[in-house]
Amino acid sequence: MSDTFTALVLRETDDGHVGALEQLTDADLPDGDVTLAVEYSSLNYKDGLALAGRNRIVRSYPMVPGIDLTGTVIASDSPNWHVGDEVISTSFQVGERYWGGYTQRQRLQSEWLVRRPESMSARTAMAIGTAGLTAMLCVMELETAGVQPADGPIVVTGAAGGVGSVAVALLSGLGFEVTAVTGRPETQDYLRSLGATAFRTREEMSEPPRPLESETWAGAIDTVGSTMLARVLAQMKFRSTVAACGLAGGHDLPTTVMPFIIRAVRLQGVEAVMAPIPMREAAWTRLADDLPSDVVDTITEVVPLTEVLERGPTILDGQVRGRWVVDPNA
Repeated sequence: MSDTFTALVLRETDDGHVGALEQLTDADLPDGDVTLAVEYSSLNYKDGLALAGRNRIVRSYPMVPGIDLTGTVIASDSPNWHVGDEVISTSFQVGERYWGGYTQRQRLQSEWLVRRPESMSARTAMAIGTAGLTAMLCVMELETAGVQPADGPIVVTGAAGGVGSVAVALLSGLGFEVTAVTGRPETQDYLRSLGATAFRTREEMSEPPRPLESETWAGAIDTVGSTMLARVLAQMKFRSTVAACGLAGGHDLPTTVMPFIIRAVRLQGVEAVMAPIPMREAAWTRLADDLPSDVVDTITEVVPLTEVLERGPTILDGQVRGRWVVDPNA
């Protein structure tokens, strides 16, 4: 094994921060009890914010960004993990407060790791990443609430993004009728290939809603928030459930209590950053079983580490379709 490895490092400046590829050694790595040879990471919306220096995502410098990573254990002081184990780490403030996945080698805390399912490749794991994990947690919340395919259609907002793409594929594979909301008509063929059978435009679903509208959706996965979430709530069927996991459209919610009181609608928040390990393990097992590898290939583009800095702003502009997997060894 080489004494040095390549990492993307953000360093603080008077104007914010600057990022560059650097050669590091194990002595540069942070404290932790498990060291990994990183095989892949991914590029998420939060990574785009970190790279751009927005929203104070990065909490300390220097920082190696990348909230997701997967790789093989090459050293361990933890009784739970051994050399050769294949593991996944998503969130736990990795890439924000702690060094993350845009590197060929990383040292982490053992309690942030889950075992990669045997049937899942490293590339597939990062094609899923935090976005796919979040989508699976949303689907599981709908299932827990008793939502079934026979109850009616499910609407997915921000459907062409990372969470939305995986959510559409999962729901379709489970037999649900899926309506996809997207602001880009050119993505409809892509979403149809994932299983969407109907579409609503971003403009239509962003119009200020009446307190209650026609009962349309048996369930919903919302990645947008704000007025779009309010519109979804106004259109929910009696005793239906919305799994809300994003705020790309804003953190406000201009709605009334009427959907909750008159139609007994349930609004369930979904959080993947600090989700407990047993919940993550269950979700990754489901993802290995329920998300076909050919679907994962459809939503995935592999990006070399050398292109991450220039790609970061693109994800903030809503121009990404599906998932970007980052290869630190390319």
